[in-house]
Amino acid sequence: MVDRLMTAAELASNDMTRRTSGLVLLAGAVLATVVVYAGLVPRYALTDEPARALLTLVGGWVPYTLVFYLLGRFYSSPSSLPSMRTADLGLGAVLIFLLLSLGLEAWGFTPERIPEAHLVQAIGIFTGLALFGWGIGRRSKAITDVAETP
Repeated sequence: MVDRLMTAAELASNDMTRRTSGLVLLAGAVLATVVVYAGLVPRYALTDEPARALLTLVGGWVPYTLVFYLLGRFYSSPSSLPSMRTADLGLGAVLIFLLLSLGLEAWGFTPERIPEAHLVQAIGIFTGLALFGWGIGRRSKAITDVAETP
């Protein structure tokens, strides 16, 4: 019985440590996303460095997706092991909208010359990344809950 209580206490301590480090990671990912999209991308776009702005924009996809992964991990409550449909839909949306944007660029509508032509694709890509991160985070939380259930 004492071993069982110690294990429960250790689990509670481990859960608190994991939650704290996860929230620190979430804050860091939000900060990185804000720095990239509110600071770096506008600075490069306004100083006539569109290639660098585009590279920074794509590099910002990682912390943006990580934010939604962590939100899905911490704030979802899956009752059982959820399907991967949300993540699949998100990844599919990213790929389709990215291909549409590349198609527009191939026809001469480059983001540097006509950024308005890529607005719908940009919204679709960011929505897809959010769905992908949320779906993976939700699934990860469900797997962790199943693994920790005695």
